[in-house]
Amino acid sequence: MGSGEVKGKSQKGSAQKNLNAGFVVASLLMLLIYLVAQHFAVSAPHVVITEAQEIMDNIKAPGETVVITEAQEIMDNIKAPSERVVIKEAQEIMDSTKAPSETAENGKVECKMEGRSDTCEVDGDVRTNGTALSVTLVPATATSSSERRDREWMIRPYSRRFASLKKVTVTELHDPSAAPPCTVTHTTPAVLFAVGGYAGNYWHDYADILVPLFVASRRFRGEVTFLVSNIQFQPRWLVKYKDFLRGLSKYDYVDMDADGQQVIRCFRHVTVGLRLDKEFSIVPELVPGDRRLAMPDFTAFLRETYALPRGSTTTTTEPGEKKKKPRLMVIHRGHYRRILNEEEVARAAEAAGFEAVVTELRGETAAEAEQARVVNSFDAVVGLHGAGLTNAVFLPAGGVVIQVVPYGKMEHIARAEFGEPVADMGLRYLEYSVAAEESSLMETLGPEHPAVKDPDSVHRSGWSQVFELYLAKQNVRINVTRFAPTLEEAINHLRRQE
Repeated sequence: MGSGEVKGKSQKGSAQKNLNAGFVVASLLMLLIYLVAQHFAVSAPHVVITEAQEIMDNIKAPGETVVITEAQEIMDNIKAPSERVVIKEAQEIMDSTKAPSETAENGKVECKMEGRSDTCEVDGDVRTNGTALSVTLVPATATSSSERRDREWMIRPYSRRFASLKKVTVTELHDPSAAPPCTVTHTTPAVLFAVGGYAGNYWHDYADILVPLFVASRRFRGEVTFLVSNIQFQPRWLVKYKDFLRGLSKYDYVDMDADGQQVIRCFRHVTVGLRLDKEFSIVPELVPGDRRLAMPDFTAFLRETYALPRGSTTTTTEPGEKKKKPRLMVIHRGHYRRILNEEEVARAAEAAGFEAVVTELRGETAAEAEQARVVNSFDAVVGLHGAGLTNAVFLPAGGVVIQVVPYGKMEHIARAEFGEPVADMGLRYLEYSVAAEESSLMETLGPEHPAVKDPDSVHRSGWSQVFELYLAKQNVRINVTRFAPTLEEAINHLRRQE
């Protein structure tokens, strides 16, 4: 009897297996029909998320979950060799296989690999190690057996992904037992970034690090810890911008390179890397958090951080007091790309109604607050395209920036790096393009040289030639008669604000 029971159970199990096999065959047949139909019906070059999700829903039985290996295999099978599934789609597919409660309990990694930058937002039990330069998300409980695979991203902690810097390894573990224990627990979120790449160039300091750092951290209202790597290569950088960093964070920064192998720092949230959505500017719609920041918020922050006295160019005059002239700074450059007749330009500005001063601004100086106060005392600046114009961030609102654009069809670069950002700051942007007769290239190369006669040919030869000829080897002598209308436009703008 016992033997019969065993046999009966065996037969029943065999029948169940046959039923399951039949179900699988039927499901695969349905999938094959669906895929063939989709292959001929869909002409788009990408496999879209809705299509992949529908396929997975069709092949799984109620209560089953399609694991990541299956999702990847499905996508690989249905795409033509020339097609590709972008990382965002794969991420959405993987996230969709998890129940909401599981995602909330175990945390979440969201990485954005778009534009100029790669960044990750890591929420949950997050652990960092400076020696390994790693950020690890630890789940509260082990994930299901079908998902036993760690996920990993390599993120360069700088706003331009082509910069040569050590990458951060971001890992989402599937098993908490694999995580190292915390040695330091922080109550604040963190932003991890590197001081490297083009840091040390004044414009890149702001465009690549300071503006993106403001965007990434302002939402935390000072309750944030900065994790900084690569400090040993730029030790003076953090000294120069210590007031800026203190304005964004109430806490000392952490030197990731100095943390030993055994130091494991734990956070509830870590932002890895900085995003650069627009050169030296902010795109309000892309700012994380609940605040739609813009460049006027950034310049207002600088005025607060460096205690700059002038918030606007508007001045009040006491009864009987002589009205002050608007002040204009002519930025002096000491090496190359110089305005050869600076004093003549200053006199032309005074003839237009300005009080004009030729001033040297040294971006490498550690006295950032002192330089900021000097610039803030002016209403307008004139400068040849270069890092000195970065100081426009310290001008009072309503001020004027006149960019002198070197000869050689450099307007598009000038506008991208300064023209648009200056306008975004709420300043008046004016542009003066140098003519061939005003360029030193006419003397050094001659009128028949391609750099003078055919700038397009230089641009076609590549950036190195453009930089060498038009930025590194060119000085200008401004025709003040030709320049006069630009000065007139600048002072008229300022007078309208009085």
